[in-house]
Amino acid sequence: MSAPKRFFVEQIAKEMVLPAEESRHAKNVLRLAEGDEVTLFDGSGKEYSAIVAKLAKEGVTVHVVRESVSSREPHTEVFLLIGALKGDKTELVVQKATELGVSRIGVFSSRFCAAYMNENKLERLNRVAREAAKQCLRASVPTVEYFKTLEEALAAGAACGQKFFACEFLEASEAPVSAGGSVCAVVGSEGGFSEEEFARAKALGYCGISLGRRILRAETAAIALTAVIMYRAGELG
Repeated sequence: MSAPKRFFVEQIAKEMVLPAEESRHAKNVLRLAEGDEVTLFDGSGKEYSAIVAKLAKEGVTVHVVRESVSSREPHTEVFLLIGALKGDKTELVVQKATELGVSRIGVFSSRFCAAYMNENKLERLNRVAREAAKQCLRASVPTVEYFKTLEEALAAGAACGQKFFACEFLEASEAPVSAGGSVCAVVGSEGGFSEEEFARAKALGYCGISLGRRILRAETAAIALTAVIMYRAGELG
């Protein structure tokens, strides 16, 4: 028997109508029937078991019967900062980082960044994060933020216990990724970083990290670094 279908709802009530988009998906795609069990989550880390009470034109009404704390959320808080990428590559990074368990995602513009962001793109990225969380059975959804400059992005991650700045021009990493605490990982756009940007990051306590002898695409670097951090933190094994 397959697991109950999952729906994201911003505010949970004992009895409620699913949001319009989720109601359409429940009725027209999943073909749910009255009495079917579903799982709701609001991004807080909790899950809510519910029963479909009514199918109507105005939406799907569900009745919450149980509340629990998800066991799938990582113990390590990871803040991924990624330079804005061209096309739909930023969406790919957001999707995979959400699946790997990051807590927060920041997209920024930097000196060699050729892509741009706007409100519609940012909302799209947050939608991608919600869908990825639903697919991988997470109960928390990382918020995707936009920073107009690298300096703003670096400042946002300054309070993290471990701070890593990925540089393609480094021959070796300046510090190992270790388990425990909060982590901020910074990966640039297709154009990478300048020496001056690296110096500014170091002044804020970021350690340079190398991702090997081969030059990785920006989206590959972001996903690979996130996976390494999660593995070292014991979240992938």
